[in-house]
Amino acid sequence: MRVWDIHPGFLNRQSLLGEHREIHAIHTIIIQGKKGYSRHPETLRWQGHLGALRLRHEQVVTEMRVRGFNHFSPLPASGTEIIWPSVFIDAPSRQFELLAEKYAHKEQGRLPLPTSVDELLAGHAQALTNSELRVFETQPATPDTFASVASALVKLLRQSAT
Repeated sequence: MRVWDIHPGFLNRQSLLGEHREIHAIHTIIIQGKKGYSRHPETLRWQGHLGALRLRHEQVVTEMRVRGFNHFSPLPASGTEIIWPSVFIDAPSRQFELLAEKYAHKEQGRLPLPTSVDELLAGHAQALTNSELRVFETQPATPDTFASVASALVKLLRQSAT
């Protein structure tokens, strides 16, 4: 089970549709008190965060529509309070690494996987305002810059989704 934290545009078709199914499964497990996968780390991460899970679902559905998919399975309304999980299964920068490994010989996502801060920002350019983009561009280059920018972009995506 996996719900990614990075922009869904980086996911390939298979991963995008897989995440959509996982979101529905996690929602059902939590709402209906199902036992299967109830102790899975991803399910536990979304306990008490159904409003945010619904917003992630909307992000995934938006990406599905951008790619021409139809969507006929809305997530039932639940969890009106929007509080995002404070933990990641894998840090956002690690999520990019995992996708790079996974997609090494497979179809890529709509957005190319970034290998530098510039590529990371380019992938998010449509979601960033000019002032936000300038903040990221002025960060000094350090070994952890990619990781810090990736984390900051996930937080920004979460803000724009509320």
